[in-house]
Amino acid sequence: MNRIVNLCRIKRGDQGTRGILFSDSFFCHTIELPWRDNTPNISCIPSGKYDVDIKISPRYGKIYHVKKVPKRSYILIHSGNWAGDKSKGYKTNVAGCLLLGLKTGLLVNQWAVLNSRIAVKRFMNNLNMEPFTLNILESF
Repeated sequence: MNRIVNLCRIKRGDQGTRGILFSDSFFCHTIELPWRDNTPNISCIPSGKYDVDIKISPRYGKIYHVKKVPKRSYILIHSGNWAGDKSKGYKTNVAGCLLLGLKTGLLVNQWAVLNSRIAVKRFMNNLNMEPFTLNILESF
């Protein structure tokens, strides 16, 4: 049986889309790009259900890959801090991916996830690097 991981988006803005990622035995914070109509490289992905499995990334090594996102490719779950709208002067570490953190806060005057590398490592270990279904929900 495929494990379910839920992402509940809780706040949206130009500094990023913040949320909570949780399963039966794991919890962390997330930040994604703001919603920009699913435009590649500048928007978070649409809410919905996605299959996720391990991919080998030249930059991140073994990392989770969100598959079959409409009109998008190479959506990863990786470490980083910021996911702001670059066109509005905000920092970003993503081009559509999801960032994990143990907590959130201001970092250089911008909302960010913090302790991200630790969060990603714990998440991958918790899931034993096995595939899962990501269920993205909106709560605003």
